[in-house]
Amino acid sequence: MQASENVRDRVDDYISRGVRGFWTPVATSVQLKTGKPLARKIMGENLVMWRDGAGKVRCVEDFCPHRGAKLSLGNVQDGNIACWYHGVTVDGTGTVVRVPAMPDCALEGRKALTSYECAEAGGAVFLYMPSADRPEAPAFVPPVELTSDEWQVFPCMTNWDCSYRFSLDNAADPMHASYLHASSFTLAYGSKQDTMKLEKREHGFQIERVSQQGVNFDYTEVVMEEGMMYFRLDIPYPDGAGPGGPFRIVGFATPIDEHTHHSFFWRCRNVQGVSAESWRFLYRAFLEDRHWHVLEQDRTMLESIPDDARRREMLYQHDIGVSRLRQMLVRRAKEHFKALDAQDAAGKQSA
Repeated sequence: MQASENVRDRVDDYISRGVRGFWTPVATSVQLKTGKPLARKIMGENLVMWRDGAGKVRCVEDFCPHRGAKLSLGNVQDGNIACWYHGVTVDGTGTVVRVPAMPDCALEGRKALTSYECAEAGGAVFLYMPSADRPEAPAFVPPVELTSDEWQVFPCMTNWDCSYRFSLDNAADPMHASYLHASSFTLAYGSKQDTMKLEKREHGFQIERVSQQGVNFDYTEVVMEEGMMYFRLDIPYPDGAGPGGPFRIVGFATPIDEHTHHSFFWRCRNVQGVSAESWRFLYRAFLEDRHWHVLEQDRTMLESIPDDARRREMLYQHDIGVSRLRQMLVRRAKEHFKALDAQDAAGKQSA
């Protein structure tokens, strides 16, 4: 019994810090300005990002290999990052390229820091956090809404003082909209009673209401494929909200640590040409504040939940999406530990 409890605790602790092996958004593109480093804490790790001479995003540990000062306090020089303390300069691979205080220093040319793969899409910077079973970054294939000319998207980033797991659970629970968001622009309609059905997909699942579609936030698709973990949902829009079909949300939850996370939402609409310009104007002028109001309702509720709520919660039929999502996270965590334990065993044998 003790062994199974230890395994369960090990898996749960890992999931709470952040499941790795996925591309995850860490900043909006406009936050990463040319010539200035940007500090980020992701899954408990302090990182620094900057743009090199070609505008490509680079990321390494936020740690100067000389004395440990934060590189994010420094500056970008010739596409590399230079520490403010003594000027030690590191490139995007984590290799020391210059020690200006001591020419021909033995530190130059040494790879001293872990570096991370980065990519951009939909106005955001994505980072790959490797896991034991997926040490190399897979191809970067973001949701189609972020790259297709058929979609107009607005990236949104906000920080919430709760576990990223709460955000994922919230997205896998369409029924909450009829209650928590009942006073919002579009989510006040439809029945407050229903049952849920779950449909398995090749790369995840869809959870939806049985007796109501196209009325409220009535479904969520959860995607957990090779290299990406996110959700999408549609919110029906009245004619007064401008041209296009439903208002789509594509969302990611990026752990900062066990207790805080970045919530990323892309607000999307399938419109082109003049209709696209009309909708972008309407969104900025009238709709954006309303969407932030809805997000604030989610934030208030999720931040009120204690960290250990899972030990006492009592789930019912509406929570089949939440349960399925948690099972998928546990499976990914076990794949990580299986690879990690194999590596440890191989290391002991070679020793």
